Amino acid sequence: MAAAMDALAEIKRLYLGTTKKTIQRDLEKAITLLKSMATEDERERAAVYMDGLSQMRSEWKASGKG
Repeated sequence: MAAAMDALAEIKRLYLGTTKKTIQRDLEKAITLLKSMATEDERERAAVYMDGLSQMRSEWKASGKG
């Protein structure tokens, strides 16, 4: 359980600290952390941060093309 909490805390840290330059690397690391979680309940708690990272990547990618 402690490992899952550590993974969740790291995903949250990545979400809060990501920038346009680091989003791809941060999202890849978050996905790795998500895969390390043992239960669906643990993954559900991380879903909001994962969704946020994905949205930021999409928005920043789209704004870079204009």
